[in-house]
Amino acid sequence: MNSTIQLIDLLGAAALLLWGLRMIKTGVLRAYGAVLRQWLARGAGNRVAAAFWGFVATLGLQSSTATAVIIGSFAGRGIVQPRMGQAMMLGANLGTAIVTLVLSADVHWIGSAAIFLGVLTHNLSRGNRSRNLGRAVLGLGFMLLALQLLGHVTEPLRDSPTVAAILSGLGDAPVFALLLAAGLAILGSSSLAVVVLVMLLAGAGVVGPELALWLVAGANLGGAVPPWLAVRAEGAAAERLTLANLMVRAFGALLVLILAGPISDGLGQLLPAPASFVVGAHVAFNLALLLLFLPCLSPVAHLAAQLVPDPVDSPEAKTHLDDALLPMPEMALAVAARETLRLGDLVDEMLGRTVASLRDADEAPIAEVSRLEEQVDRLTESVKLYVARLSRGELDEAEARRATEIVSYAINLEHVGDIVEGGIAEIATKKLRKKLTFSAEGQAEISAFFLHTQENLRMAQAIFLSRDAALARRLVARKVESRRIEAQSADCHMARMRIGRAETLETSTIHLDILRDLKRVNAHIASVAYPILEELGMLEESRLKGDLVAAR
Repeated sequence: MNSTIQLIDLLGAAALLLWGLRMIKTGVLRAYGAVLRQWLARGAGNRVAAAFWGFVATLGLQSSTATAVIIGSFAGRGIVQPRMGQAMMLGANLGTAIVTLVLSADVHWIGSAAIFLGVLTHNLSRGNRSRNLGRAVLGLGFMLLALQLLGHVTEPLRDSPTVAAILSGLGDAPVFALLLAAGLAILGSSSLAVVVLVMLLAGAGVVGPELALWLVAGANLGGAVPPWLAVRAEGAAAERLTLANLMVRAFGALLVLILAGPISDGLGQLLPAPASFVVGAHVAFNLALLLLFLPCLSPVAHLAAQLVPDPVDSPEAKTHLDDALLPMPEMALAVAARETLRLGDLVDEMLGRTVASLRDADEAPIAEVSRLEEQVDRLTESVKLYVARLSRGELDEAEARRATEIVSYAINLEHVGDIVEGGIAEIATKKLRKKLTFSAEGQAEISAFFLHTQENLRMAQAIFLSRDAALARRLVARKVESRRIEAQSADCHMARMRIGRAETLETSTIHLDILRDLKRVNAHIASVAYPILEELGMLEESRLKGDLVAAR
């Protein structure tokens, strides 16, 4: 019974440690996440600066996993180059080791003070930032309290014959010990928690030096897996970065397996205390990897690129945004415009699949809409960043104007994608799951409005490419037509409601919401015409000069 109680206490203390770590991470991200992201993005100038900012971010977040996910996301969006991202990862790994060093100090009284201050700040603050800062302080208090509880729980384990037998078996199976620690780190999404547990077991005399080294190496290896899994949806660049970090830690773990004896002898002379030995091993492991791999980031990035190639059908694989063209603005603007036209084609496909889902009562096209919207977001980000890099050079007035038009049109297409995926597609899903059906007239009106919208988008694509003033006038005129279609369909819908059509009453909100969203889509599409007409002096302050009807 005593063993069972000790196990429950151990699990409870470990859970409290993980929960405290999570509270710090979420509190700091919500309070200062934007600031941390800006620091990380700006700190990618050289590899030393990148490693430093990765180190600093992890000290604030108390989690290299959270830092790795942020950096991986940056890499997926092209904000951070692969080599600089890997340098940040190396700095983040060292940061989490330093956090362990701080937590190993006897500062349990700070835990009580942090819990008091955290609760006080969280409950009395009115602003979100202050409340989240209180959450982070409370998480620190929980972590320190958990460490104190873990110390009390692990102390009796030194006399437990069961624990002695288990650890004796691990001492003869280094690979299994390493994999066990890696598995615990993966389950807890934290290498920090596992290293702290090993530190306490070593302090209680339960874990010997070589076994402690294997467990620390395993914790570091396992800690690199959750970021790799978390960012796989962010694209090949993000996956490569986190995979490179995993390979670096795997290399370090392999070295520890081979050289555990000499390492434990040398480190044991410097740090004879068992708990200090574990913390020192953790810091030395990550410091050694930083010093070893910081000068040779390119081979690691190249190997990761070989292991994770761009998918054949991905936007990254098809992109024409070549940085080699940046010194030639005309060429660079041409390829940026080409990618923006591809963005419009993706949005057109989203509209087509959404109307197909509404017409055929099929939920499968909606899943494809979500996939396409992710491509739209990634491609828009790539175009914006490419044009931003181009704009740092010297552009003449016409080139600067074209660069602005490209970014503006790309942003408007992204907004259209958001409306389709977050508005119309969700409405379509709701209709399907509630088994609702439009009236025949309502379905025809909505299908006609979708067709009108897709025709406008294709006209906008032609205007964007040719800058034809006559087409631009016609598109603005069709925007007025879009408002008329929306108003007319709404009036017809209300007339059907007044005579009590059952299907119309059931789908009233859905019908009107789709009309409203399509009108917004047409407004974004028509925006491509305004810069052209304004440049030619064909716009008044709020409307076209001349007769719009004659332009149609």
